Amino acid sequence: MPLSSDCRRALTIAITITCGTGFLLFGYDQGVFGGLLSNNAFLGTFGNPNATIQGQIVSTYDIGCILGAISSIFFDDKLGRRRSIVLGCCLVIIGGTIQTASYHLPQMIIGRIVAGLGTGMNTTAIPMWQSETSQAKQRGKLIIIQLVLVLGGIVITNWMNFGFTYTPDTQVSWRFPLAFQDFFAILTILFISFLPESPRWLVMKGRRDEARVIIARLLAKPQDDQQVIDDLSVICDSVARAEEHGNFGWREVFRNGKKQTLRRILLGAGPSFMQQMGGTNVVAYYLPVVLVRSFGFTNRLALILSACDSISLMFWGSMATFLIERVGRKNLMLMGAFTQSICFCVAGMGLSFNTNRGSILAVTFIFLYYVFYGLSFLSIPFMYPSEINSQHMRNTGAAVAMVVNWLFVYVVVLITPDGIANLGWKFYMMFGIINFSFLPIIWYFFVETAGLSLEEIDRLFEIKRNSRHSCTPKTRRGIWRRLVDIRRLSKTSLQKDQSSAL
Repeated sequence: MPLSSDCRRALTIAITITCGTGFLLFGYDQGVFGGLLSNNAFLGTFGNPNATIQGQIVSTYDIGCILGAISSIFFDDKLGRRRSIVLGCCLVIIGGTIQTASYHLPQMIIGRIVAGLGTGMNTTAIPMWQSETSQAKQRGKLIIIQLVLVLGGIVITNWMNFGFTYTPDTQVSWRFPLAFQDFFAILTILFISFLPESPRWLVMKGRRDEARVIIARLLAKPQDDQQVIDDLSVICDSVARAEEHGNFGWREVFRNGKKQTLRRILLGAGPSFMQQMGGTNVVAYYLPVVLVRSFGFTNRLALILSACDSISLMFWGSMATFLIERVGRKNLMLMGAFTQSICFCVAGMGLSFNTNRGSILAVTFIFLYYVFYGLSFLSIPFMYPSEINSQHMRNTGAAVAMVVNWLFVYVVVLITPDGIANLGWKFYMMFGIINFSFLPIIWYFFVETAGLSLEEIDRLFEIKRNSRHSCTPKTRRGIWRRLVDIRRLSKTSLQKDQSSAL
């Protein structure tokens, strides 16, 4: 009995909400410490640490995230997407509890690392699960929705930190925000218990019958429907061709053979590197600190502006759902790198004047930065690795991208307090120059993936001549002709297998 279209939409919405809740937790963890660093009760509990120690406390979370992403390389394909997410959430709950109960720096650091382990695993597994259960025409929009909910987490923590400025000297003003992260982890575990595993992972594990059932549920069609058979055949064909090359490992990565594995892993990790070295966490982690130390605002006003800015980012991030499939990933990255460069350069220039008007100019462009970042680099680094890598290397490629992401989060978070204190306006100019340097790299090396299924992207890289160019209308027509032929061959092959089995 086929499911109704309403049931199909409900299943897709449920998966997206679950992924979004996991990323809401990610966003909450990203923003919670920005407010605590200006909380007198928190600072007093830990001996009023200086700027360097503050940077180290914050960045230990990123060390945990790096280790969590590395562990995903070895465990996610064995555990599956759902169980990997559950394990990540359990680690976040343990880490959040340790942080909440901390009275000494070593306790806080251990809690931050454990929570980071879970977040590193989740930021690898959640986008893969969403990508592998989505249709090609919806994939970009659905992943953007979950990334917008990251901003929802930042909004919650910013307003919570502001609310606790009215009880600044109480322990609850910093312990409750740290404890609240456990709530989102528990919700994610509860939601995911009722949802299906990735059909692509099931095929990779030889569980084709289970994969067929899930594909039918996702399409709201009976299991013998032609579209279900076609989709399963394409996935099976992709996995079978990958298995022809033997077991995939690090030798395959460095050999960079027919599937261009090394190139694809580097392309997948590229947006993560650009996102972090583009300066997003100068704003995300430290905006209240930046507004107080660089612009001279009061702590309460800084928290209000931070909360308003996060709402603005959430709005502009959601606007990307209308652009991601029409404009494409590559064009949005080009736009983002160029406009972010302008924003940081103008902000640095405004601060260099050391006047009220200069400060207003700088604040305006720091806030404007979030408009262009929300439309571009907010979501693409979490989307692109799951699209660009082959089925057998998708987990490894996504994990490598997250290792790069968290490694450079760690670098930026560690250097920002001292950078603001010692370099002043030059610190912002530095990120403007870095953003501008990304433009030729994106233009020459990156490949457009909008509108292609994961299996079609896989074949795209086997067509080496075309894969070195963006999917312009001219090259795309040629690629589509090749992919249509491949689809027909895959369907014929599967139908022969079914006939012989009967």
